[in-house]
Amino acid sequence: MKQHFDIAIVGGGIIGAATFFKLSERFPNKSIVLIEKEKALAGHQTGNNSGVIHSGLYYTPGSLKAVNCIQGRRELVKFSQEHKVAHDVCGKVVVATEEWELPQMEKIYQTGLQNEIEDMEKITADQVREIEPNCNSIGGIRVGCTGIIDYRGATEKMTDLALAANQSNALKLGEEVLNFTKNAEFTTIQTSKSVYSCGKLIVCGGLQADRLARKDDVKLKEKVVGFRGDYYELTDQAKHKVKHLIYPVPNPEFPFLGVHFTRMTNGEIECGPNAVFTFKREGYGKTDFNLKDTADALSYPGTWKLFMKNMKFGINEYRRAFSKKLFLETLQRMVPSLTMDDIRPGRAGVRALLLGQDGDTRDDFRIEYTDHSIHVLNAPSPAATASLAIGSQIADMAQKHFGY
Repeated sequence: MKQHFDIAIVGGGIIGAATFFKLSERFPNKSIVLIEKEKALAGHQTGNNSGVIHSGLYYTPGSLKAVNCIQGRRELVKFSQEHKVAHDVCGKVVVATEEWELPQMEKIYQTGLQNEIEDMEKITADQVREIEPNCNSIGGIRVGCTGIIDYRGATEKMTDLALAANQSNALKLGEEVLNFTKNAEFTTIQTSKSVYSCGKLIVCGGLQADRLARKDDVKLKEKVVGFRGDYYELTDQAKHKVKHLIYPVPNPEFPFLGVHFTRMTNGEIECGPNAVFTFKREGYGKTDFNLKDTADALSYPGTWKLFMKNMKFGINEYRRAFSKKLFLETLQRMVPSLTMDDIRPGRAGVRALLLGQDGDTRDDFRIEYTDHSIHVLNAPSPAATASLAIGSQIADMAQKHFGY
């Protein structure tokens, strides 16, 4: 028998879970189902990111990234305090190691002021060393409101609260969505195990966002392209060399923040990630390959235009991906005393980039709606930090456009 729900959410990462939680609060009498293809929540971008609660320092003032990151950060910290999700607002330093980085660091600082980032100040090299004694710099920015969190734990807690809000709410794990069929009053969802129907549909598909949107007949010109990020870990003998979080000044010509040091909630210290094109959207190994994903990406003109625009960076990233020595040299710019024995290979994550045909990454969050559905088409970092704010935004859209 086909199960019917008022609202179906596809995607069990933190955006899907936050949406589930926020909708259950806003519409307590609506039955809601969350459908996730993996056997556990947060199996991809959410569970394999760097675990940072971002401050909002880098994002264009007034953009969805900036507004939602700052609002979402404050709400996420409060949520974690209330529901005992492992987290620590430990602060970070962004450090310049060369003179040419100083103008870009000043630009970041001014952006932080415009975004009204609290507990932020420019500091000297001596002050950097007071916070991170082993860090080499010529100055930096201290951002006290940055933190670390267990994003898997946060995702699970949001889902548990949504399930408790209405006995008709449900979580379906291990069911891949294969197709949507729109009828006059409801949408039928065909999964690998079952068939469901829903009055309204919300898709938070992450690495599969573009494919799921097209299954729902959303006209989308862009494609999602995956980039893998590899991490190293500090060995026990080297953990004392990093106290909190250390970030470089990001290069404005490169669409990633650069390799950084992050103390995790479990006490480990990670270094990374780099950023290399992946031949499998959900591939976490250096040699993982999927023919459909590769053909999809390499037949798309935007991919090649991105490669050409970032050729130098791309080659360097690939070299570092296969060379521990080159990775170490990058880390030594900020912490010179690190040795080969101080780092060991760690895990990897994959990031979804919504890429235009012109080769430009769609930098800001992007959420679109139809008469019966809402699609989160682009939610790159800091989406996990912003998740509760994004969930509220989706609830607002549902209230306005679905007539709830």
